[in-house]
Amino acid sequence: VAVLGASNYTYACATWQQTAADWVASIIATLGFIGGVPRLVVPDQPRALIARPDSYDPIPGRLVQEFSSHYDVAVLPARPGRPRDKPKVEVGVQVVERWILARLRNRRFFTLAELNGAIASLLADLNQRAFKKLPGCRRSAFEVLDAPALKPLPAVAMVLAQFKPARV
Repeated sequence: VAVLGASNYTYACATWQQTAADWVASIIATLGFIGGVPRLVVPDQPRALIARPDSYDPIPGRLVQEFSSHYDVAVLPARPGRPRDKPKVEVGVQVVERWILARLRNRRFFTLAELNGAIASLLADLNQRAFKKLPGCRRSAFEVLDAPALKPLPAVAMVLAQFKPARV
């Protein structure tokens, strides 16, 4: 689940595992969904993404470094065990669980693409739902607040690479 800060515009997808390639591929899919690149990405601090975890100065893995240089975006992982570092996405996960996963709980999917297609159709409904206390919806707020602030996507999407240590 990814949430933009000003508009609460939400993106969600399913992956097989939580490897570094799955994390980065999900972030790339998010950038494609929103149609631009923000200045800052604040992910969790999973072991797959972070080479040296630290509360205040984590060192990202090589794949994350290449992602940030390719998309010209800063990556600042949230501190471990501190959900207040990313409250928008914590609420976004709760909203996705209630409005998307609850509707899909009785269905059976045989491929990941089939599941992601069902999530995408319900995600469009979620982003079109009207706010309760604010005028408009997530989509209209995104178009007014977040879309003008995004940098354009690079001409070529990043190709994910696998890095493994080798010994001679």
